[in-house]
Amino acid sequence: MKKNVLIVGAGGVAHVAAHKCAMANDILGDICIASRTKVKCDKIIESIKLKNHIKDKTKEIYSREINALDVSAMVNLIKKTNSQIVMNLAQAYTNMSILEACIKAGVAYMDTAIHEEPNKVCEDPPWYANYEWKRKDRCKENGITAILGIGFDPGVVNAYCALAVKKYFDTIDTIDILDVNIGNHGKYFATNFDPEINFREFKKVWTWIDRKWVMERVHSIKKFYDFPVVGKQPVYLNGHDELHSLSKNIDANTIRFWMGFSDHYINVFTVLTNLGLTSEKPIKTAEGLEVVPLKVLKAILPDPSSLAPNYTGKTCIGNLIKGKKSGKNKEIFIYNICDHTVCYKEVESQAISYTAGVPPVAAAILIAKNIWDVKTMVNVEELDPEPFIGLLNLMGLPTEVVERDTYSDF
Repeated sequence: MKKNVLIVGAGGVAHVAAHKCAMANDILGDICIASRTKVKCDKIIESIKLKNHIKDKTKEIYSREINALDVSAMVNLIKKTNSQIVMNLAQAYTNMSILEACIKAGVAYMDTAIHEEPNKVCEDPPWYANYEWKRKDRCKENGITAILGIGFDPGVVNAYCALAVKKYFDTIDTIDILDVNIGNHGKYFATNFDPEINFREFKKVWTWIDRKWVMERVHSIKKFYDFPVVGKQPVYLNGHDELHSLSKNIDANTIRFWMGFSDHYINVFTVLTNLGLTSEKPIKTAEGLEVVPLKVLKAILPDPSSLAPNYTGKTCIGNLIKGKKSGKNKEIFIYNICDHTVCYKEVESQAISYTAGVPPVAAAILIAKNIWDVKTMVNVEELDPEPFIGLLNLMGLPTEVVERDTYSDF
């Protein structure tokens, strides 16, 4: 049984994950939170203690400073903390260095997003083949459990696809992953997670249609869907991480990702892009100072974690899946509703961080219990979805399913 968790990162998602790890530390053991800025880790620990979320008071929860790009330093930290499960919740640029450290140290690894290189955006698909999957053989040879993309999307939505295959369909035609946030944070403009990573997603739309990769313009295709609880909302066709493994592992003709945006968000994003402020390419100021516009924009915009105290509203994330069962048409919408206010009361977080931060902890518990300790590299849809979804139901992310025998017009 694996125990002792090292959380790398100290942002909004790490904040939630640390709370949930502390609430399950009778299973997970000691918890170390590490990042470049130790004071951020200490603030998370302070929040956990304030909420009295440490279940087993005999277990340790502490912080360390780390440069996650330094593989040898990461290996040393893993060994010194005696951590057997590493939760990579840092920026996506660190994925390969942290994964490499886990392989060398012989411990389990997980992350919530695809690896990115700072100077490359929206590379050719499938993205996982560019970095992660190249290390799959080494993980298998060394008996390393590496679970890729174990947030909500990617993550839970991948498990929803696996559950659809296992339980609801004989054949699948289309999978549409739909993500909307109907909330108000009181700011003129803000992103719900790291602005830099957020805007890097909006360069190209790679989507899986009729079993091939198709590229569309960003925010050029808009539809409406009538969601449970939050009602009819606009969604835009987007590229996203999970398509790049689902296209390989799930037998479906078309798999698409749609995200909801308000008119205000689209307008502001369009102006920022037209001004060149979402560019990842370095430029020089009149004073000769080299800056990256996107990093400047990140520094100007509100920190997503700062939105939590005043955030109201709900998120709805789910999969609209169409196919056949016993020769008849079948459609399901399998989804979760998450409330910003409820999340803040529980762990001092907003719902976007909550939906991304709870799933890796559920996965860690399943690894610790040897249910998901598969000793190779996998994407979430390759694992048994039922224990995972069942655990999430108990941890604040309940799943609902609507079944229909006719197709909706989406």
